[in-house]
Amino acid sequence: MLKRREIAYLEEWAARRSRKPLVIRGARQVGKSTLVREFARTAGMSLVTVDFERNPELRQAFTVRDPARILSTLALLTGQTIVPGTHLLFLDEIQAAPEALAVLRYFYEEASELHVVAAGSLMEFALADTRFSMPVGRVEYLHLGPLAFEDFLDAMGRPELSAHLRAISLSDLEDAFPDAVHQRYLDLLREYWIVGGLPEAVSGYAQGQGNAEGGFPQLARIQQSVMATYRDDFNKYSHGSSRDRVRMVFDSLPGLVGRKFKYVGISRDHRAAELADALRLLCMARIAYKVCRTAANGVPLAAEMNERHFKCLFMDVGLMCAALHLDLLDLGRHDLTLVNTGAVAEQFIGQHLLYSGPGYETPALYYWAREIRNAAAEVDYLMTLGAQVVPVEVKAGATGSLKSLHQFLKEKGSAFGLRFNAAAPSLLHDSTRLPDGHALDYHLLSLPLYLVGQARRLAGEFRGE
Repeated sequence: MLKRREIAYLEEWAARRSRKPLVIRGARQVGKSTLVREFARTAGMSLVTVDFERNPELRQAFTVRDPARILSTLALLTGQTIVPGTHLLFLDEIQAAPEALAVLRYFYEEASELHVVAAGSLMEFALADTRFSMPVGRVEYLHLGPLAFEDFLDAMGRPELSAHLRAISLSDLEDAFPDAVHQRYLDLLREYWIVGGLPEAVSGYAQGQGNAEGGFPQLARIQQSVMATYRDDFNKYSHGSSRDRVRMVFDSLPGLVGRKFKYVGISRDHRAAELADALRLLCMARIAYKVCRTAANGVPLAAEMNERHFKCLFMDVGLMCAALHLDLLDLGRHDLTLVNTGAVAEQFIGQHLLYSGPGYETPALYYWAREIRNAAAEVDYLMTLGAQVVPVEVKAGATGSLKSLHQFLKEKGSAFGLRFNAAAPSLLHDSTRLPDGHALDYHLLSLPLYLVGQARRLAGEFRGE
């Protein structure tokens, strides 16, 4: 079984006295069901699974609003008695039974001692349905994305490397990565870029290593199967010409990561509004994520975002590389800077930053840009630490200009920036003079790409949090 950092979140949820039903939200194939099964196993709880797609007749148990009657009916239909404290009730594929979502409030109000978890694919579409009332304030969410790099290391049988990343502190940062160790992490990072963070792909690749029929050949089969599953889902939320446009945008997305999104780059034969609707559907399915521009004068960043200007992320870096036909030889043959002009690095960092906050927060990511003739600037991503907005630059290689980051720090009166690249980590206190003569004094936390999962914690250490 794959170890995931989200297990700790579920353990904390399960231990609460005032516990609401937990709804896990995420794209298909990110491992929602697997996570619940693994949590039940580690917690020593008996798992009772109600799969509404496989057993649609079980929906009938949720036509009433009485948890005791629901549990009694489920016991008759499944032959399993559900006992609070020892059993975990898992409502899987709950998007197929919206009435069950609405009934969750009564489990919180009348049966809070029972551990109830719900999950499903395409849940955003069910939540957008106005035919039923979502139990606002009576449930909580866990937003689940692909496996983090540290979890990938565990799956690859290198727990000592993941533990090293999780334990590193700012005070010993510069001495903790000798050249040989740093290179080992970079090699495994390249593997992660090809494999990605979808549990089936990670598990299949890890199990197939050393097997002539496994490893990368098995990985390719899994990734193509996942992509086919996503395409099959198009039929569930789009039809006719709309489905064709969704497929067109889906096929174009991997090659557009890292660039300002322009609908004309997808097709000149379709209206922007039509392609925008297709992209909206893919975002609802969590296959794509919009990274909107914001003025970044303070938090929340969404308050000043400009939805007309945005970039896009694909859901997983491994699927992105598969769609672009990049393999490990490509990533090893060239300097990382030359691989798809750094877009793979931006995807990797972006998908980690999206899910770097608390699990209950809806994933969101923003960037900053200034479009002035002869003085344009763009910062790849923004991170918030308390009330501070931190500019984040992503460089696939070991070097690269920081002109845009400098402009951001000057304009916002800030003195701390974050950079990801392929070099060893460092914390620099630097002074520079900008082209307009402005003297800038600031600190730069420079982290290797593989430390993105620890970036929020390390930046917080610098700020004394």
